[in-house]
Amino acid sequence: MSLSEKLRLGVNIDHVATVRNARGGDTPDPLRAAKLAEEAGADGITAHLREDRRHISDADIDRLMDALSVPLNFEMAATDEMQKIALRHKPHAVCIVPEKREERTTEGGLEVAREENKLAHFIAPLREVGCRVSIFIAADKRQIEAAHRIGAQVIELHSGAYCDAHHEGRLDDRDRELEALREMSRFGHSLGLEVHVGHGLTYDTVKPVAAFPEVRELNIGHFIIGEAIFRGLQPAIAEMRRLMDEERAELKAAG
Repeated sequence: MSLSEKLRLGVNIDHVATVRNARGGDTPDPLRAAKLAEEAGADGITAHLREDRRHISDADIDRLMDALSVPLNFEMAATDEMQKIALRHKPHAVCIVPEKREERTTEGGLEVAREENKLAHFIAPLREVGCRVSIFIAADKRQIEAAHRIGAQVIELHSGAYCDAHHEGRLDDRDRELEALREMSRFGHSLGLEVHVGHGLTYDTVKPVAAFPEVRELNIGHFIIGEAIFRGLQPAIAEMRRLMDEERAELKAAG
């Protein structure tokens, strides 16, 4: 893989909708956030339509599909309802994620190896209509092999354990989780999968992951939306973009 390839940034706008829904009404508007993200250097927009509609709504997806000029990465659970919505809209990318109603956020990767046959049949119609199918999984060889077998084009490795260990000061755990992400990025790439990473990334944790040449995209949301309270949305995104680009430039210079 060429080190000159740009590392893409997908900005997740779910928690703009979380703030809107806390009070009801129309503001803050996730579509406005998505358009500002485009202007600030985002290469794509991620939105998770949960079964309980706790943040992004069906109307948000309708508006994003109509208005975006960058790709929409539609995160969803592997349910019949969500498949029908995705088949109707045909977004650029569909990312299949695990979902439990009681969780605050996505807590881990999808158990692909245990549900291989079901997931293979689930994603086949999505691929047929032209969606690029991604599976959100742990940095685990068994899950990556299963994602490859069922026909996923992309894997997104869950970086939450690495980020949590870093922010809690568990440095041995942090280093172990980072090494797992590094090794499994290489392994996924060796199978011909496009490799993405996401969940929990911040200014403090993004550069080590951006240094993996096999990774093509990072998806970041909660931290950026939180940082936007203090910096503004576009400066918050621009700083993340700068850190990613800086690390890739150093990687290219070294390699």
